Amino acid sequence: MAVPFPFSAIVGQDEMKLAILIAAVDPGIGGVLVFGDRGTGKSTAVRALAALLPPMVAVVGCRWHCDPADTTHRCDDCPKLKDKGKPKTERIPVPVVDLPLGATEDRVVGALDLERALAHGVKAFEPGLLARAHRGFLYIDEVNLLEDHLVDLLIDVAASGENVVEREGLSVRHPARFVLVGSGNPEEGELRPQLLDRFGLSVEVRTPADLATRVLVVRRRDDFERDPAAFAAAWKKEEDKLRRRIVAARERLAGVTVSDAALERAAQLCMSLGTDGLRGELTLIRAARALAALEGDATVGDAHLKRVAPPALRHRLRRDPLDDTGSSTRVERAVAELFEPA
Repeated sequence: MAVPFPFSAIVGQDEMKLAILIAAVDPGIGGVLVFGDRGTGKSTAVRALAALLPPMVAVVGCRWHCDPADTTHRCDDCPKLKDKGKPKTERIPVPVVDLPLGATEDRVVGALDLERALAHGVKAFEPGLLARAHRGFLYIDEVNLLEDHLVDLLIDVAASGENVVEREGLSVRHPARFVLVGSGNPEEGELRPQLLDRFGLSVEVRTPADLATRVLVVRRRDDFERDPAAFAAAWKKEEDKLRRRIVAARERLAGVTVSDAALERAAQLCMSLGTDGLRGELTLIRAARALAALEGDATVGDAHLKRVAPPALRHRLRRDPLDDTGSSTRVERAVAELFEPA
């Protein structure tokens, strides 16, 4: 098994790393979209996440690796539904699953064996990528090039948290709740608005512009490629430290409070930017709460809102024909006007 580049060793790209950590603390935020130049560490960061995340508890024998404490899900053949007593559990790695651009629908949603069903009366189902990604992360590189029928499928599953496969009168359903992570190059096309809206956070990455940062990136990457195991071992202490930080943030997340003043700030910011709907405020508050948990703070404050405002809101802005500035600049300007009045 290939050794992933350590998350802690990634140089720069602070906003991207923070967005991924926030999604790891609170998967309900809705995923992360990373757009930017080629060769800026987008795929490296996502693959590094797999080794960083603490293991999760799952029901032994469940093909969907269900949470034994979850009583809300519906999957047709989970041992938890059959066992009258407490199901056996195990600790397994959090799945980080790649969805290739050329994947067929059956590979994504799963396939029903109609011949076996008709001949033997057995509902044989081969789980797909959505089943493997349940309770984990589904990663799509070049997400803006994804075929339309797969985009529609992902939108439906992301909205319901459940995958339903129906063929010739047969039906199988299973939970499919995952954090959607997409990356791409904006020069190769835009993302469909319906899918763009499903991402909680949107991050822009750029090629480092200063000499020292570029040299450090190349040095670390070269050291890693020459001896991946030794490089990973050298960063193990930092990885363990960051993993403990994620675990602690998850434990304190529910106790982080959001004052009425913070809610008003979030609403004022979204109103000044003219964002559609209320998903912007909800994401902004949830991301600020996760950030506060990461930093060990008990209450969401202006500093948390200011840091998460660009990734939470930049992809929710309407196009303004009278303002040709980028969405990031518009968010930063609105933040400055609201939080730092003259």
